[in-house]
Amino acid sequence: MQTPRPPRLFLCAAALLVAVAFPTRGQTETNLLALGAGALAVVEPSTFGGWPVVALLDDAPGSGWAGVEGEVRGQLFVFELAAVGTIERFEFDTSCIDGDGRAAKGVRLSVSTTARDSGFTPVAETELAERRDGQTIALKARVPARWVRLEIVGNHGDSAWVELCSLRGYGGRTTAEKLPDVSGTYETDYGDFHVLAQGAALRGCYEYDGGLLTGSVDGRVMRITWQENGGAEDNGPAVMTFARDGGSFRGFWWHHTDENAPVAGQWNGKRKSKTVGSCPHWSGSIGGEVERALVAEGRARLYGIEFDLDSATLRPESTPVLDEVVRVVTAHLDWRLAIEGHTDGSGTAVHNQELSERRARAVADYLVAHGAATKGLSSAGFGASRPVGDNATELGRARNRRVEIVRQP
Repeated sequence: MQTPRPPRLFLCAAALLVAVAFPTRGQTETNLLALGAGALAVVEPSTFGGWPVVALLDDAPGSGWAGVEGEVRGQLFVFELAAVGTIERFEFDTSCIDGDGRAAKGVRLSVSTTARDSGFTPVAETELAERRDGQTIALKARVPARWVRLEIVGNHGDSAWVELCSLRGYGGRTTAEKLPDVSGTYETDYGDFHVLAQGAALRGCYEYDGGLLTGSVDGRVMRITWQENGGAEDNGPAVMTFARDGGSFRGFWWHHTDENAPVAGQWNGKRKSKTVGSCPHWSGSIGGEVERALVAEGRARLYGIEFDLDSATLRPESTPVLDEVVRVVTAHLDWRLAIEGHTDGSGTAVHNQELSERRARAVADYLVAHGAATKGLSSAGFGASRPVGDNATELGRARNRRVEIVRQP
């Protein structure tokens, strides 16, 4: 993918996004105001070119938002969460500012479960320090929220600019909204996007430089890995949030090089048809892509395999992708296969190791129970010892929670 390179934010960045299994008990609190959690800005103030509002939500400490020259107070933002959540604290960063006196100082926060333009209840008002990250506002009690409104009252004295680096909102979300089947063909910024959803798993292609996509959908949030031209270097993650009717999405993408860098560009789409369609470079099925990866690379990540919280119990939405794997494996019963379980870095090492082993075994047991017992099927857990993402970010933790299938010699 290619994108313009304005002065600050849209630089190429980030690493591969992988399957999202359900988190473990004791994991790091969820930042509900992260792009990786499906948060979006739905009301934005005037903005200076390379410092867009999305930078407040991208988990990249070096990027930020800036207002237009001469307007240093009175800016209003509204952010929509992917589902109703309960927020217990907010956190701000101001170290990325470009000059003394520019950091936002007075801020007000309100929440609503009603609409993006009504029903707001004030929950916090404070003054931020300049050039300091991790400034926390703890609430007296958890508050339910679907929309978060931020008002900037003023800055630290600069007459021309006001800037802010990051806003986070920590807590837990309620059950994700259920969408209609999102399978179909979408018109997007990067050509037609053909996506097949089976349970929580997604596979597909898009008509731009041999684009392939694989990932999962969790409520309204679609997390994918994209790759182009064979994928060795031209790949990365993307996060899209669907409208409630499933007919369109708004999203952002990164390159694979550094997941802590700002987003590389936007990726928005509108459904043209409920027919999935195809591309010459895509097999047309989840099982076909798993088989292709095992033949070509010896390893495939099984997107859409999900478990109950802190458990090895497979959730019902895992069945479609598991059945696709069964179909592939029963066609190659001479293969020696290993199922690997991986967790994020939350919780203790001992707990993560044990949980990853049980989850890998649960997947292997499913394959055996459905007739896919190869001559050398095994399972192993690796806990958080083989991360593929940064556990400090929502995207990184999502990437690290995964199941993989490996073809052995």
